[in-house]
Amino acid sequence: MLHVRRSFMVLCDRCSVLVFYTAACFALIHSCRGQSEVIGPLQPVVALIGDDIILPCNLDPVMDAFDMAVEWARSDLDPRFVLVWRDGVDLESKKHPSYTRRTSLFTDELKNGNISLKISKVKLSDEGTYKCFVPELNKHTTVQLVVGAASSPAAEINSTISSRVVLQCESAGWYPEPELLWLDGEGNLLSAGPTETLRGPDDLYTVSSRVTVEKRHSNNITCRVQQRNTNQSRETHIHVPDDFFIIISPSSNPTSNPNIAIVTVIIVAVVLILIVAVFFLWKRRCDKFSESHFSVNNECFSLLKYYDFFFVYNQTIKSLFYVTLGCVCSHAAPCFYSRGSQNYSNICSE
Repeated sequence: MLHVRRSFMVLCDRCSVLVFYTAACFALIHSCRGQSEVIGPLQPVVALIGDDIILPCNLDPVMDAFDMAVEWARSDLDPRFVLVWRDGVDLESKKHPSYTRRTSLFTDELKNGNISLKISKVKLSDEGTYKCFVPELNKHTTVQLVVGAASSPAAEINSTISSRVVLQCESAGWYPEPELLWLDGEGNLLSAGPTETLRGPDDLYTVSSRVTVEKRHSNNITCRVQQRNTNQSRETHIHVPDDFFIIISPSSNPTSNPNIAIVTVIIVAVVLILIVAVFFLWKRRCDKFSESHFSVNNECFSLLKYYDFFFVYNQTIKSLFYVTLGCVCSHAAPCFYSRGSQNYSNICSE
């Protein structure tokens, strides 16, 4: 009888210990549940303009957050709220105007502790630091959003210089400011001129650059535009046909051969001398012709005066002589003589 009583007491003690540990476990579980952490991403979230993006935020350990208040905010805004969830309702009136009808929670996932924020049609102004806050737990985390923009570049053959070809590449609509690289067919960087960068009124960047290439085994050139912060890269390829490369040998280049240059100068000098000589010969001939013209005219007038006096009494013979002499003189130069009422110009025409 005594043995049975002792066994019963030992069993009761063991049951008490079991109940105690069970209660302690429930208390611990409840305590842990109340200490859930708000967890966000370790790295910035990158989005392109126009995309829909998710900013991750979760409760760990998992808790049903449907009936809890959740706030998403940016400290640089006024009002600062991006989204406010209370009593199972998304309060649009609390949001900053630029986020109206663009932010939301995944309501079906709230029971699993997923309080991530979805932003639709991302804008450049959405870039910044977001705070995910649960007032009931007094816990929060931050998420960095980086907004970028990218576009494909366009490359073309700009000009040709001797045996070299100048290529140009341009790409517009980038954010943040990108870098532009030129690569040959083997992927090696090419030395190019400085990149020209323009920032438009929409805060987007336009970059352009030129590179001079020579004929290689592969005429395939790549223009690549990349932005490391947003991990964005765009590129285009251009093939330069062999016809664009004009090979000029040193012997055929006048500036590189001194003998050809000397011959060219001599030829030019000889041509100029010939032109001057021809000019002086022509001028001398004209001067001789003018002197001959003046001498013949004087002889004509002298003869007319002499014979006018000699045949003054014989009008018939004088007229005949004038006609003959006038015709002879007219072969050398115009012969003109006038005396009183008699005009002997153009005698031959009479």
